[in-house]
Amino acid sequence: MYSKELTKGTLQPIILALINTKGRMYGYEITQDVKRMTSGKIDISEGALYPILHKLEAKKVLETEKVFIGKRVRKYYKVTKEGKKMVETVTEEINDFIETLSLIFNPKPI
Repeated sequence: MYSKELTKGTLQPIILALINTKGRMYGYEITQDVKRMTSGKIDISEGALYPILHKLEAKKVLETEKVFIGKRVRKYYKVTKEGKKMVETVTEEINDFIETLSLIFNPKPI
């Protein structure tokens, strides 16, 4: 598993990209999908996930839908139209960042 220091700045883009790809997701589903997709290398705690989701919701990047499952209520998150622009921007920035890191950690011989 990667250290919290290493993943801290990438959790928001990861969460946004995943919700955007899936259409809508609920909190536990997000944590489990990220864990499965990364073979457990990235494990998002609830303490990290929900503040990010609430912040994105407050910024109108995400909207929520409550679905009743029996007596329980499940809150689904969906990327808004405005949020889709943010997903594009963040995805470009992350890909550029990965390329920059590669220059440092995988330098080509001169």
